[in-house]
Amino acid sequence: MIARRAALALLAAGPFAATSARAGGQIEEPLADSVRTALSSAIANSAPPVPDFTDTESRLAYLRWLGAMSPRLLRRKVDWQERKEFLQTVWYESKRAGLDPGLVLGLIQVESAFRKFAVSSVGARGYMQVMPFWSRLIGDGDAGRLFHMQTNLRFGCVILRHYIDRERGDLFMALGRYNGSRGKPQYPNAVFAAAKQWRFIDTTPPRGEDPALRAGGGPT
Repeated sequence: MIARRAALALLAAGPFAATSARAGGQIEEPLADSVRTALSSAIANSAPPVPDFTDTESRLAYLRWLGAMSPRLLRRKVDWQERKEFLQTVWYESKRAGLDPGLVLGLIQVESAFRKFAVSSVGARGYMQVMPFWSRLIGDGDAGRLFHMQTNLRFGCVILRHYIDRERGDLFMALGRYNGSRGKPQYPNAVFAAAKQWRFIDTTPPRGEDPALRAGGGPT
């Protein structure tokens, strides 16, 4: 009876009910004024997550990536439109921050299991489990916006990029810092393992290219 009442209470709370997450959280650290300004600028850009391609092949490569990722995410996001918008935003924000989308998807899997309204025991929020203090440091102070999909993904990608730069490209240490467990192997190893499930190798050669040449062969 108690379990049933708890389930009914959760349903009554609606989709905005906080879903617990077992991830850790970033640790608040002093930021130099120049770093704070750069991060604030990266967050403030309100461009919509619509991919912009310089040529047809780049667009086709993105569509192949989208086609490969969609079935892998089907179990977690059944609705096609929701799944498409999520993947498009992940791709856009990852590329914007100079990150591999597969890595970001792996991090999301570990951090929140793809739950938009996940909240950790230390208060980290959303898909990428962003700590509320970031809204005060580099945002507009509204931590509630971290449950907005694009806002959360943008914060998460910008913060991870910041940590990678701070660790001089050491992804292992950067991931540990992102999770608040710098130097410990459990979290980075979990993200690396999850990212393998989202790895994408585009085997389709550009139009007009001989597949044999791409494979390392030569003209006969």
